[in-house]
Amino acid sequence: MSGLHRRQSHTVAVALLVGYVCLHWACSHCACSGGPWSGWPCSGEVCAEEPTAFSGPRGFAHLEMIAGLGPRPSGSAAMVKQRDLLAAHFRAAGGVVNGQAFQIRDRRTGGPVHMENLIVEWHPDRHDRVLLGAHYDTRPFPDRDPVNPKGTFIGANDGASGVALLMELARAMPTLPGPVGVDFVLFDGEEYVVAPRDPYFLGSTFFARQYAAGQQNGRQQHRYRCGVILDMVADRDLEIWQEQQSVTWPDTSPVVDSIWAVAARRNVRQFVPRPKYTVEDDHVPLRMIGRIPTCDIIDFDYPHWHTEQDTPRQCSAESLEIVGGVVLEWLRGDWLRRPQPGPGG
Repeated sequence: MSGLHRRQSHTVAVALLVGYVCLHWACSHCACSGGPWSGWPCSGEVCAEEPTAFSGPRGFAHLEMIAGLGPRPSGSAAMVKQRDLLAAHFRAAGGVVNGQAFQIRDRRTGGPVHMENLIVEWHPDRHDRVLLGAHYDTRPFPDRDPVNPKGTFIGANDGASGVALLMELARAMPTLPGPVGVDFVLFDGEEYVVAPRDPYFLGSTFFARQYAAGQQNGRQQHRYRCGVILDMVADRDLEIWQEQQSVTWPDTSPVVDSIWAVAARRNVRQFVPRPKYTVEDDHVPLRMIGRIPTCDIIDFDYPHWHTEQDTPRQCSAESLEIVGGVVLEWLRGDWLRRPQPGPGG
């Protein structure tokens, strides 16, 4: 080969190498990646072949950030700060964010307490929808702590984990295939409880009543096909059994089966395909009042529940990635694209 040909071949090879590096850089730094250079625009063509994967480390960073705000009970300054941070995060990811405010009266002081659910819509033009929910308030005190039941409750797993999972899941929502849209709903007042007779699930109850009223008067255009609550999903020793009511109710049992089928395909042993606990959680008012077939994904075998030890040290990125990966594959799967019966009774 002549020297000229060798130089031309070398030039072509260098050009191809530079092109590959630039393409790889673009895929890892564009808006689709959610990385540190995610402000760079992307038409979607470069990244179309690589659907966004759920990142446990990114989710765990969100969990640590939320826990770093300290206790976040309803009505507190930390809750307001958290709400603002979450609204900005989901808007930046492409979601349509709206607050759903309501007010209760504090049983201790008699004074008003402002509460606000946060609703994040993905593909709001799709009227057939799925609800993914998590509570984002923390219990006022770690009342099950054997040493200091009036101490500081951070709620890293019970409060931050479901929110952190949704924050990371947001990266994949703009490219979610149709026809089903998704709403993230962050519920306030899930456990604004300071006495044994105080009510739970204030935010999800308010949401369910508003949704039921909208369905009844015909003013609400969308319909929730089903719902999933994500609660305490970052335990380092993850073990998620099927929640008893979610399995027993005839309209929610297929939802449970479809999610655990995804876990089985992914060889996720942490999703145990048998019921163990009956858990009262936000899925109950959503199903009983809102008539939304909603199941509960919760690791109730958590020794640090409602104690001062519920901190990020008891959580793991791996657990978040396991649960987030299952939920994301479920959202992308065939089950949600099949014709479904109407809401259950």
